[in-house]
Amino acid sequence: MKLTGRLLNKIIAEEIAKFGDMESTEDRASKTAELSANKLGSDEALEKKIDYIKALKIEEFRLRNRLKKIVETRARVLRSI
Repeated sequence: MKLTGRLLNKIIAEEIAKFGDMESTEDRASKTAELSANKLGSDEALEKKIDYIKALKIEEFRLRNRLKKIVETRARVLRSI
């Protein structure tokens, strides 16, 4: 089987489709409520910052896994050439 540009694009599109839809960090950040200035030093503000950091860490984990799969697929395709 000869690997053409069209076939390579089809393989990549299939792999990307396996990931499904993921919620972006911007969407997650827009859902958080704004705090008034007098609450900035409160426990509530700290809790919101910790939640945001957790959301970013989850997103980073998803992206790292996605990149790993893409690199593996690319390596597999290059070996078959």
